[in-house]
Amino acid sequence: MSKIGKKKMETHGFTTNKGGQVMNFGKIFIVLTLSLVIGFLGCSKEQKVESPKLEQVTTNLVPAKAEVKGPSFLLELSDLKIVTLTNPATKEMVETPVLKGSIKITNKSKDILDIQAITLEYLDEAGKPIAYKPEEKIVKVYSFWKALQPEATTEGSLDVTVPAIAVKEKSLKKIEFNLVYVPSPLKRETLTLSGKIE
Repeated sequence: MSKIGKKKMETHGFTTNKGGQVMNFGKIFIVLTLSLVIGFLGCSKEQKVESPKLEQVTTNLVPAKAEVKGPSFLLELSDLKIVTLTNPATKEMVETPVLKGSIKITNKSKDILDIQAITLEYLDEAGKPIAYKPEEKIVKVYSFWKALQPEATTEGSLDVTVPAIAVKEKSLKKIEFNLVYVPSPLKRETLTLSGKIE
């Protein structure tokens, strides 16, 4: 069990928060907050999908590229965009919007860090989480399962859902990235159970 002090710093116009909670099972959360604005004007493009009755609309985020540094990691994001599937007649979204983009993580510590996953939280102007509707698909966890040596990097592609109201009402102002990792060397304990087959 680890305790993490609360820390906040500004990096390239973005805010980085380090959570102040006690984590179980030796896992540590690092919270990196990316401030953004959805670029609804002048940066949307429509693409027709296979079904002639539906349209795929891609909306770029502003900024589409960001770099946020925490105490142990450097997080680089690029090509950030939200993809929605809409009914052209009603302009209503027929599926939960999806956040796509590229992510690169660099271990800036002196230890081996075993990254478990990244979870995302979408925040409004007041910094409050934006909730999903009960009928929406919720995918907010991106699994990594990667042990990083000091200064080593790992890359991946984001493909997670976004609450529809965040896109429809343009209320999305920040995305909070929570990096879950286990510091190494890992501690192991072996337990032996005595038994036999009769």
